[in-house]
Amino acid sequence: MITLHWLYALAGAMFAAFAVLSAFDRTNPKHFGNAAFWALMAMSLLAGDWIGDFANGLLVLGLAGLAGLGLIGRSHPPTTSDAERQTWSNQLGNKLFLPALIIPITALVGTLLYNYTPLGSHGWIEAKRETYVFLGLGVLLAVATIFIWLRPPILAPLQEGRRLIDAIGWAAVLPQMLAALGVVFAAAGVGTIIGEMAQAIIPHGNVFVTVVVFGLGMAMFTIIMGNAFAAFPVMAAAIGVPLLIQGYGGNPAVVGAVGMLAGFCGTLMTPMAANFNLVPAALLELKDQYGVIRVQVATALPLLAINILIIYFAGFR
Repeated sequence: MITLHWLYALAGAMFAAFAVLSAFDRTNPKHFGNAAFWALMAMSLLAGDWIGDFANGLLVLGLAGLAGLGLIGRSHPPTTSDAERQTWSNQLGNKLFLPALIIPITALVGTLLYNYTPLGSHGWIEAKRETYVFLGLGVLLAVATIFIWLRPPILAPLQEGRRLIDAIGWAAVLPQMLAALGVVFAAAGVGTIIGEMAQAIIPHGNVFVTVVVFGLGMAMFTIIMGNAFAAFPVMAAAIGVPLLIQGYGGNPAVVGAVGMLAGFCGTLMTPMAANFNLVPAALLELKDQYGVIRVQVATALPLLAINILIIYFAGFR
C-alpha cells in the first residue's frame, strides 16, 4: 500500500539532493550552511519517525540556528543557458507550461478515478491520502515529460529546484513550524483559556457576536502566527467547537472550512507569512518589502467580513 510516508521519502530525497549539490557549490560563499540546512530538512522527512521527539527538537533548533545566524543564502547554480531558454521560448511559446499542468491534472483525475471507480477497491493507496499520492505522481510524470520532450541536462530539475528553494530560504519551512506551534498551543491549553475569556465577554446566546469573535480571532491569530493552520487548533478549541458547534448547533463543515478562509484573510496581512508576502517582494526586487501586504489589505478585509457572514448565514440556517 502506498502511504503518506512514501511522499515524505520522495520529498526527503529531494532535500538530500539539494544538500549534496549545495555542499559542492563553491560559487556560493554560504554553501556549507545551505547544505546543513537542507540536510536537516531531509533527515526530518526521511527519519523523523525513528529519531524520537528529543532528536526532532534538536533538529528544529538546528534549522532555527542556521537561519537565525544568517548562514544560508541564495545560490545561482548552472542549468540551461539564457540562449537555450530563449530558443525554447521562441519555438514553443506557451506550450512550455504543459509540464506544469500535468501536476494538477494528474491529482484531480487520479483522485476522481480512484474514489469513483472500481480502481479504489484494490486498496493500493492509504485511505484519505489519494490526492497527495496523485499529486506526487503528477510531479514525477511532469519531470519525466520534461526529460523526454526537452532533454535538459540531467541535473537541471534539481539545480533549478535548489535555486528556487535557496531564494525562498528559511521561509520554506515556516508553515510547517507554525502549524506545529498551533498544535503545541492547543495542547498547552491556550485555546481553553481564550475560550473562557471569550465566554465571559460574549453575551450568552448571541450567535452573531460569537461568529464575529471567531472570525476575527482566526484572522488575528493567523496574523500573529503567520499560518491559519496554526491558528485553527487554538480558535477551534476556544470558540469553534465548544460554542459554535456544540453550544449553538452550527454546521461543523461550514464553521471549519469557512473559519479557515477567515484565517487566510489574516495571511494576506502579515509579514509572518513570509513565504507568501515577503519572499515574492524579494524575488521581484520590490523597493518596499511590505508592498505585497499593503496591496492585499484592501482585498483581505472585505473577504474577512464576507466569510464571517457566510459562517453565520450558512452555518446556522
